[in-house]
Amino acid sequence: MKKVIYSCALFLSAILVGCNPMEDIHDEVNAGSEVVVSGDVVLTLSDDDYDDLDLGYGNFSSEDDAKALLPDFLSNKYPQLGQGSSALVTYKLYNRVDTYEADVYELGQDEYEPITGDSYGNFSSSSHVYAYLDAKYPDAEDGDFVSLRYDYYSGSVSTLTDGFAYEDGSWIKFTGFTEEQYADMGEGYPNFTSEDEANTKIPVALLDVYKYEPKSAGDIVLSMYELYVGGGVTRSYTAAYVFNGTEFLPYENELEVTLQFGHDGTTWVPDNTIKYILEAGDYPLIVAALSDKYPAATGSMDNYGNFERRPGNAAEWTPEMIAEAVGVILDRIDPNAEEGQKYVVTYDIYNGSAGTEDVAVIKTGGVWVLQ
Repeated sequence: MKKVIYSCALFLSAILVGCNPMEDIHDEVNAGSEVVVSGDVVLTLSDDDYDDLDLGYGNFSSEDDAKALLPDFLSNKYPQLGQGSSALVTYKLYNRVDTYEADVYELGQDEYEPITGDSYGNFSSSSHVYAYLDAKYPDAEDGDFVSLRYDYYSGSVSTLTDGFAYEDGSWIKFTGFTEEQYADMGEGYPNFTSEDEANTKIPVALLDVYKYEPKSAGDIVLSMYELYVGGGVTRSYTAAYVFNGTEFLPYENELEVTLQFGHDGTTWVPDNTIKYILEAGDYPLIVAALSDKYPAATGSMDNYGNFERRPGNAAEWTPEMIAEAVGVILDRIDPNAEEGQKYVVTYDIYNGSAGTEDVAVIKTGGVWVLQ
C-alpha cells in the first residue's frame, strides 16, 4: 500500500506577532488566557512522548491503540488548539516479521527422478520443487521451515539454495542468493562466514537484486542467506530489511506510521481530512466546467477570480454550488480518492470585501458533497 504523507505548516486563525506562533500560544497559556485557536501541527513522537504515553517499548502494538491513546495526548500537548485543528502524527507501530533458520539439506541424485519422471538429475520447473516438498514433508505444520540445495535447469543447470516456510497450509518460498551472487559479494564459497559479514553485504546486494523492481520507502523485503557454522555444516537464515528510500536497513519489527487527527471542538478524533487552498489557475477550470449550469456565478468568477458570496446577489454561489465547484478541482488533483475521503478547501470570496472561506466536502457515491 502506498503511503501518502501530507506536510502542513503550522498556522493560526488569530493574528499573532512574533517569529514563533507556538511561543505566543504558550505565553497566553501562562498568562491564564482562555484563547482557543485553530492550527495544524506535524509531529513525530519522541522517546519522551512514548514515556508520557506509558509505552515502555517505545511503540504502539496496534493502530487501534494509537487511535485510543493519542487524542488525550494531543489535548495535553496542545491545550490551546480547538475546533478545525489537525494533527499529523508519525509513530512507531510494532509489526513482527517471522524469521526462520535451518540446516541446508542437499538433494541426492536419486531424489529428482521420482518427481520429474526423468533421469536428468535436476528440477526444471517450480512445480517440481513444490511437489518434492509435499512428498518429502507430508505432515508439515505451520511454522515449519526447510532449506533446500538443489540443481535446477533453465537453459543450463545451476545449483540453487532456497528456503521454504509452511504457512497457512502452503509453502512460501524465500529465494536465496545464487553462487554467482556470493562471488560478486567477494565470497569464495556460496555462504558467509559470519553474521556481521552478512549484515554488511546483504543490504548492498539488495540494491542490485531490486534494481529492476524499485522499492518505495517503507517497503520490507525478505532475504535468505547461508552461513557456514563449522563442522561441514551450512545453515540458512531468513532476514527482513526495510528500504528507507536510499538504502536497505535491517528491519527491527517496527513500522513508521502516520495518522491524522482532527479536532471536533471537544476532542481529537482520527481523521483523513486533507486541506487544500484553491490556486489562481483553479478558478478558470471551474468556470469552464460549470459555465452552462451556472452562467451568472461563473461569469462573476471569470471577471474577478473569486466566489461571489453577497446574499441575494444574482451571481451568488450557494454552499452546494461551491461543493460542486471544488469537486471539479479535487477530481483533477486527486482522481483516485477513495470513498469517504475528506477535504477542507479554502477559496477566495467577495462578500462586500475580499476574504476567504472554507468548505468541507467528503467523497460519497463517487461525488464530492458537503459534510
